[in-house]
Amino acid sequence: MKKVLSAAVQFVKGEAVLCICVLLAAISMIFVPPSAAYAEYIDRDTLALLFALMAVMKGFQHAGLFAYLANKLLRRADTSKKLMAVLVFLPFFLSMAVTNDVALITFVPFAIIVLRTAGFEKLVMPTIVLQTLAANMGSTLTPIGNPQNLYLYGQSGMSFGELVLIMLPYVALSGIALAAIIACFKSSPVGEVQVQGALGGAFSLVWPSVFFIVSLLGLFEVVPVIAIAIVVAVFLAIFDRHSLAGVDYSLLGTFVALFIFIGNMGNIPVFRGFLSSVIAGNEELVAVLASQVISNVPAALLLSGFSSQWQALIVGCNLGGLGTLIASMASLISYKALAKQYPALRLRYLALFTVYNAAFLAVLAGLSFVLSLI
Repeated sequence: MKKVLSAAVQFVKGEAVLCICVLLAAISMIFVPPSAAYAEYIDRDTLALLFALMAVMKGFQHAGLFAYLANKLLRRADTSKKLMAVLVFLPFFLSMAVTNDVALITFVPFAIIVLRTAGFEKLVMPTIVLQTLAANMGSTLTPIGNPQNLYLYGQSGMSFGELVLIMLPYVALSGIALAAIIACFKSSPVGEVQVQGALGGAFSLVWPSVFFIVSLLGLFEVVPVIAIAIVVAVFLAIFDRHSLAGVDYSLLGTFVALFIFIGNMGNIPVFRGFLSSVIAGNEELVAVLASQVISNVPAALLLSGFSSQWQALIVGCNLGGLGTLIASMASLISYKALAKQYPALRLRYLALFTVYNAAFLAVLAGLSFVLSLI
């Protein structure tokens, strides 16, 4: 019994957002009893595409593609500044295609190994903070960069180019700010750094490449995304169960629970009227504030049920990923990686993370204000 309780406690700690969302969905069922109408709450296309993309990225990870590309770039890093720049801008650019979660899961542990090997362990903490900022902001440029963009993109009906143009000023300014911060660090010579990691065989590289292209066709509504998800699941069940098992099913479960909660709350006139009145005209601000408490993915799903001001929601939920440690759940990946290797640095990391995030949020919020006046 104790083992079961201990396992349950560990699960709740590890999947706090999922558990909270499931609890909210369960409470909402008291007011709106389960019925066939529940099926209409679920955005199957978003779930199917998210599953397919997560499976594809796990395939690329297991094939060693990202580590291989990183090693190629590291050969050009002959100073500590260049080393930091490579480690920070890898997740910045790759998160646009592989999601912020995958970018951080891959490159934060990679950065720790690289900096240790190069003799620059003192740069581990600021580098990881900057990597987290880079992944969270770089990922905002595309619909496939993060879960909230994928969902809001599908709900809004806007084109790929429209979303890119909305976020381009914020991403560009973030890139400039990251480069400026790195330039402030002292530059020291670095010997050649090489991290071990073999590139997988042809099969391990070909199948995720093919399915990535097919997933993009689904994103552009050329191929039905439900069919894509089914084919990917069947293929992996036969040929690569490791990648299939690596999919973040807790994120998919969080989406389902929030779909039910939002759908039920939308059927309660008093609640719908209250939330709609609070959000109306304040979408961006409410999205930023809500993200600080419940993180930006749940905020996107919740607020989209009560407002159709898509541009404000996209900007608000993306900027809302800055701020607290839980504003973007991807930030927890970095924190856990650092805490595991350097437990004594946890409080210092949180302080540095909060300062940098608050500064970025203030600057980008200022840019949003300026753009609203144009």
